[in-house]
Parts: sequence; structure tokens; C-alpha cells
Amino acid sequence: MKNILEEKPTDELHGRTLFATKFVSDKDIKNKKILDIGCGFGWFELNVLKRGCKHISGLEISEKDLITVKKHIKNKNVSFKIGSALYLPFEDETFDTVVAWEVLEHIPKNKEEIMFKEVSRVLKPKGTFYLSTPRRSFFSNIFDPAWWFIGHRHYNKKDLIEYGKKIGFRLKKMIVKEGMWEIIGMNNLYIAKWIFRRRSFFEKIINQFQDKQYGGEKGFTHVFIKLKRI
Repeated sequence: MKNILEEKPTDELHGRTLFATKFVSDKDIKNKKILDIGCGFGWFELNVLKRGCKHISGLEISEKDLITVKKHIKNKNVSFKIGSALYLPFEDETFDTVVAWEVLEHIPKNKEEIMFKEVSRVLKPKGTFYLSTPRRSFFSNIFDPAWWFIGHRHYNKKDLIEYGKKIGFRLKKMIVKEGMWEIIGMNNLYIAKWIFRRRSFFEKIINQFQDKQYGGEKGFTHVFIKLKRI
């Protein structure tokens, strides 16, 4: 992940990332070995270190994507590796918990089952797999510039359940969250970051509205799912 704004890992989370941390049960973190596929700048690593994980491994596709997180997070309970979600560079049954936040839509098309198989392989029996991904819906599709220009994929709930079921996962929980403030925040970030090379406009205000919306009961932009390896 190219860090064009020289951002640092932070545990001050809002909206989707804040909800993701709350979605993961403490029992799947404390004293557990965790794999974070697509660790980015390390916000999830900072969170689970505070919550007492035994060890967390962060995975990214290239060395340049790990520059920021390696520079700023130095802890004996954290390690980082280069690798693909389709060929996880770990031994069988290594982890108690695997997370993949906003990763599924970025792997090559029609390779979703391969990713689920790899996650199942590195999970211990009865291990837990958490993921989030954009939900396929009219508004979340048409207001996502990446959907128009680079084929950024969105998924419906049925497809995600089927991927898991085919590989031998049991569905434990599924929640659809967020709405227009996620869309506004996402487009605001795209414009601010890639055109003006700055942080989001009106960031504090948008964070407040996103936090409130993620605290609500209904949404349509993102799916959060918890699966258990049988």
C-alpha cells in the first residue's frame, strides 16, 4: 500500500475499522495466534496487541507495502511477511484466528474459493475467520468509483456464505453495515488523497457521522462475516 501521505499506524479508529475491531470477539484474540491478511499500515495490529494476543502475523503482497508498518510497529509479538492470500506462506494449522479486512475484492477474479481454502488450511481446527468486503447493492455499486473504473468487486451475502460452506466453514455471524456516510467518506478520501495529496476534507465531522451510522442497526455498503472452521 503506497503511503503517499506519510501516514503512521494509529489506534484512533473510526467507522469501518472501528467496527471491525468490535466485531472480533475478545476470546478470538486474547492469547491467540492471529493472521492479518492485507495488514496495511497496521491499525489492527495495534488494536489486538492492546487486547493481549499471543502473536499476530501481518501479510502484504510486496515488501514496499510493508515499509510503513515495519518502520512504526516493533514488538516481539508481531511479525510481517510477504505473500499472497492465494498462497499463504505458513504451515498448516498455524493460527487460531484469521482476519481479512477489505481483501477479497482485490484478489484475482474467480479465485475466491482458493483464498477460502488457504485460510482453512492455516487455521487450527475450530479456528475463526473474520472478513469484510463491499456488499453488492445498487447504491454501493454506483457510488464506488473503483467499481466503475477498475472493476472493484462487490459481493452479496449468499455468495459469501457459499464460499465458506464449500470449504467447510460454518457461518457464525453476518452483519451488513454502513450507508451513505461510508460512501461520502470513501469518495472524499479518494479526491483528497489522490488529487490533492492530503487527508480527507472535513475529516472529524465525517468520522462522527460514520461512527454513528456504524452504531446503527441497518446498512447496505459492507458485509462483515464470522466463520468457524469445522
